[in-house]
Amino acid sequence: MPSPFLLLLFFLPLSWAASPESAYNSFLRCLSNHSTQSPHRISSVLYSSGNSSFSTILQSRIRNRRFNRSTTPKPLIILTPLRKNHVQAAVLCTKSIGTQLRIRSGGHDYDGISYVSDTPFLILDLFKLRNITVDLRSQTAWVQAGATVGELYNKIASASDVHGFPAGICPTMGVGGHFSGGGYGNMLRKYGLSVDNIVDAEIVDVNGRILDRKAMGEDLFWAIRGGGGASFGVVLSYKIKLVPVPQIVTVFRVEKSLEENATDIVYRWQHVADKIDNNLFIRLVLQPVKRNGDKTVKASFMALFLGDAKRLMEVMKKGFPELGLVEDDCEEMSWIESVLYWAGFGRGTSADVLLDRSPESVEFLKRKSDYIQSPIPRNGFESIWKKMMELGETGLVFNPYGGKMSEIPANQTPFPHRAGNIFKIQYSVSWEEEGIDAERKHLDQIRSLYYFMAPFVSKSPRGAFFNYRDVDIGITHNGKNSYREGQVYGVKYFKGNFERLVKVKSEVDPGNFFRNEQSIPVSHQKGGTEEARDAVRLICHCFSLLVIALFC
Repeated sequence: MPSPFLLLLFFLPLSWAASPESAYNSFLRCLSNHSTQSPHRISSVLYSSGNSSFSTILQSRIRNRRFNRSTTPKPLIILTPLRKNHVQAAVLCTKSIGTQLRIRSGGHDYDGISYVSDTPFLILDLFKLRNITVDLRSQTAWVQAGATVGELYNKIASASDVHGFPAGICPTMGVGGHFSGGGYGNMLRKYGLSVDNIVDAEIVDVNGRILDRKAMGEDLFWAIRGGGGASFGVVLSYKIKLVPVPQIVTVFRVEKSLEENATDIVYRWQHVADKIDNNLFIRLVLQPVKRNGDKTVKASFMALFLGDAKRLMEVMKKGFPELGLVEDDCEEMSWIESVLYWAGFGRGTSADVLLDRSPESVEFLKRKSDYIQSPIPRNGFESIWKKMMELGETGLVFNPYGGKMSEIPANQTPFPHRAGNIFKIQYSVSWEEEGIDAERKHLDQIRSLYYFMAPFVSKSPRGAFFNYRDVDIGITHNGKNSYREGQVYGVKYFKGNFERLVKVKSEVDPGNFFRNEQSIPVSHQKGGTEEARDAVRLICHCFSLLVIALFC
């Protein structure tokens, strides 16, 4: 009869039974078997917890200090591939040792899902796969998933002063996660989201194959343009369609307090921001502040206009005179200079600063999202100001829709929040204080404001933006990723597109290898089978423990 200890090893997954060092050695042997390179060359991109560079690699792309504590679960191994075949081997070898795979390109996911797990896991960090090739003849570019948005903008501007791309304003975001979740920026009213301008892609599937658009088929290609690539495979690169930008664009920032009639101006903004000229994007940032010892709310109107200041003034005087914009508020510049302006860099800063992959600071933070489909009444805003001042630190960012966003059908990509949405809300709170009490206080604040906003936002479902990852709205537990749990957050992120995403997932990854706390689940039947298997594993595990108790 086998010993109780051997019985336990038989029933436990390999990753539970193996030490980090033995897991590393097993993984290295597997990678070497799947690569033409020597084990020495392979080991140069593989980091175990005992490696002196492990902590540096892990922490260098953590953008939320909440997930960079000594108590935060750490990966067994970090792999930083230099070649596509490293990624292929990583998928096959992670499956062979029975651990989860977390895929990271920039680390900006707000709730840390790409680099934290409660079960044994590996991080596949794509930051070295960062090649960008711009082809002005076809007005396209191939960009690898580990490149940052800033690197992409810099590369485009180096090739042309009349081309750009609609993506986010933070230059250190990794392209892989940003694009696969939608890709949101200040040109969306003119050109839509990043995913609306993707024409091809490369992905490593669950069988380790590299597939382009033709090979993967239109269903999978649809899914990885807004449905989250990490649910379906490892996206290696995207081919994007560049968009035309004028040689002169205009920006402005105007601030108003409640004492300066901000309530009426904000109320008016929501009636015009989604209907004004499509070349104009006016973001509204609302922050509780203190002035002369008194609490108030500051409203900041920040804009990008794809045109010169003279034309912008004509648009504003006709469409939004309540703001009181004057020519002195406007700054004309090139598109790449506007990228720097929105990223917070001063006038005259070299575009090469966009090549810096490290943010100036990393804070503790939490973000949430909502959609507004009917204008908020004036007394509604007055109650919101009162709540914001009561809470003290949580701010709101209003991002207008309309324009191109209303023209694209809700099912053209997995991103469903199109026509009918006036603007999107980002709830934002950041803090510097260490400790669990500070975290609890700030999380309570942002959640309190989120609950308070329920009467004003979209319903059935209450929508959320996938790129503003928020585990508060639902997660799957114990790595199972069941359909029932996935449906809770899935319909909030994807609405009617959720079922199609489940269908694609069930076809391309029926064993649910690519999973995390908010990934797309497999279908009812496969989910039920997976849950049954988990139950069998649990019974076997309990039996093993019983045997140990009896024989030890």
